[in-house]
Amino acid sequence: MKKLSFPHPLIILVGFVLLSWILTFLIPSGNYARIKDEVTGREIVVQGSYELVEKQPVSFQQMLMAIPEGIILGSDIVVLILLIGGAFYVVEKTGALQAGVEALIYRFQKSQNLLLIFLSLGFSFAGATIAMQEEIIAMAPILIILSKNLRMDIRSIIGLTLGSSLAGQAFSPINPFNSLLGQQLAHLDLTEGLVFRMLVFVTGIGLWTFLMIRKGKLNGLASTSEEFKPSPIGWRNALILFLSLGGIVVMGWGITQHDWGYNEMSSLFFVIGISCGLIGKLGINGTAKTYSEGFGEMIFAGVIVGLARSVYLVLEKGQIIDSVIYSLFNPLEGLPDLVAVNGLFLAQCLIHIPVPSTSGQNVLTIPLAVPLMDLLGISRQLAVLATQYSVSMMDMVTPTNGGMMAVIAAAGVKFNDWIRFIIKSWLIVIGICLLSLIIALIWFS
Repeated sequence: MKKLSFPHPLIILVGFVLLSWILTFLIPSGNYARIKDEVTGREIVVQGSYELVEKQPVSFQQMLMAIPEGIILGSDIVVLILLIGGAFYVVEKTGALQAGVEALIYRFQKSQNLLLIFLSLGFSFAGATIAMQEEIIAMAPILIILSKNLRMDIRSIIGLTLGSSLAGQAFSPINPFNSLLGQQLAHLDLTEGLVFRMLVFVTGIGLWTFLMIRKGKLNGLASTSEEFKPSPIGWRNALILFLSLGGIVVMGWGITQHDWGYNEMSSLFFVIGISCGLIGKLGINGTAKTYSEGFGEMIFAGVIVGLARSVYLVLEKGQIIDSVIYSLFNPLEGLPDLVAVNGLFLAQCLIHIPVPSTSGQNVLTIPLAVPLMDLLGISRQLAVLATQYSVSMMDMVTPTNGGMMAVIAAAGVKFNDWIRFIIKSWLIVIGICLLSLIIALIWFS
């Protein structure tokens, strides 16, 4: 008898599309009224305006159409994945990545933990400032090389990169797509609660880094027993590495200082990829061929991101997203403060499964959560913190997060293996989130 295997990521997401389609027949359709905020220009939800509307079940054909439509809606991210992924593939084929990783490991061969701490802190900062996630998909070749050279479980390396970035987003006091947007929507001063947020950020990132390094040791981390000296990097490899790392720095600068979008980032790395291929002596035709091979390696990751959007698209067509939010938020009004705040956190976790967009969930739910906090006499900071913690932590585990699914797919890790590896550490950090909300009740009272 053939042993059953865990479903492929494509099957998982198609399954979520089918489940969303079925839910459009079971959950009543309803909408909140929305108005435009004159200050921010964003559309926000009006508290108390929810009403049922005529049932809008999605037809089978509409459900099928949502699959290509979701991929088309995510085309800017798909292009970003292809062009950045192709660029890193070219860099890998020049041999510069391998040389750089070997040199790095040799430099830290007596203190590998220090190397892993720097790795985690770097990605935590990237998550805290520019919400790095999809960009990590293209770095899969680097993560695999690092894992092999450190003799470390690839899942732990993903935890120290993607996981650290998401943890950075969860606890960041300065993330423009999460904490700053949430405070703006809650009409709070952007510096309010900064000390508390910084303390939680340091605690959360420190704990996450410790858990991932410890997990890596339990799952195969071992110092190289033999002494080795890497080959000299050489000026060509050094220049390629400088351009690659410089590209990441320039990307961060463009996002934070000049409001860059996916197209600007894609064009930047297209130039970097071609330049690195020529510097690495691949030749014009060789560089083009290698770049196109890189596309092939990244296509599936791009499709995964698009499919995650298809789930939301089906729910949106059925007009049941607002109904889900109403059913989760409405029961919280009559609960004690402590229960209501933790209930809000759990509700936001559940909402993030059908609403995978961080900024989208902030815009959708904080205008509803703020009046709830006001009604209970609780600081609006709790509405922002509960949303911020929940959306980023859920991004580590929910299959509707196309970015996470694409990273683990590109690294050759099955979804069930990722969940099995991360779940205990994730639950510990979830506990820190809940404890933080309890302390915040006292801090902001």
